[in-house]
Formats: sequence, C-alpha cells, structure tokens
Amino acid sequence: MKAKFRSKVDRKLGMIGVATPCVALIAIYTGVGGNRAVLFPLAIVMALVAGIVVWIVLSTYYEIAGNAFIAHSGPFSWRIPLKDISGVRESDSVRSGPALSMDRLEIAWGEGNILVISPEDKASFLAALCAHAPRLAALEGDFRDR
Repeated sequence: MKAKFRSKVDRKLGMIGVATPCVALIAIYTGVGGNRAVLFPLAIVMALVAGIVVWIVLSTYYEIAGNAFIAHSGPFSWRIPLKDISGVRESDSVRSGPALSMDRLEIAWGEGNILVISPEDKASFLAALCAHAPRLAALEGDFRDR
C-alpha cells in the first residue's frame, strides 16, 4: 500500500521564498556597484538558493509506504516507522519542517520527536495514517470533519 499527499502551500510563504533571493541579488548588485568579479559568483549562489527554494516548493509531499511514513522536501527526507507514531495534532508552531503552510499538523514519534507537516488534504491524510499507524489510538480533536 502506498498513499501520497501533497503539501499545502501558503501563497505568502511561496512569495517570500521566491522574493528573498531576488531581493538579495538586487542588494548585492547595488552594493558592489556592478563589479562583475564580485557580482558573478554571488549571482551564481543566489541562483542556486532560488533553485533549491523552487525544488522544495515543487517536491514537498508525504507518503505512507509499507511500514513507514516518509516526508519529502527537496533534498531532505524524513522516514518514520508507522509503529513509532504516537500522536498527531493540529499545530500553529513555527518550528522548521517539511511544511509549506501554517495550516500544520505535528506528528509525534519515538522519545519526544516531533515533525511538522502541512498536507493539502488533512482528512484523507489522517484517515490513511490512522489506518496504518498501530500506536495512533486517538487524535486530539476530530480532524475528519474539517
């Protein structure tokens, strides 16, 4: 069994992710006065940063595959055994994680580990997770009705 869920993307977060490298490049250009010896390497770095941001936005998703929950986000991934997941709750945490929206869930597993995610379809994600995570006895609140 394999279920895949895309991350919800907040428009503001997406715009900030795209605008930041652009603003940095303009600031660098005006700061170095058009000095190409300095500008070119910095432009390459900014292009790489912008590329990574686009990669993360386009490739952040979550899957339940076999006996694991896997979160993918650009070059990063998290693999959590389903048997270790002990809780899921809504969150407004600003904690870093593979979540591209502030409409988040926190997944608790192991000894106090937390991962924040933002599935686009929370109800379907939670139904699939509850069906496959044996320790996940009850969720805080009824997510299926939202």
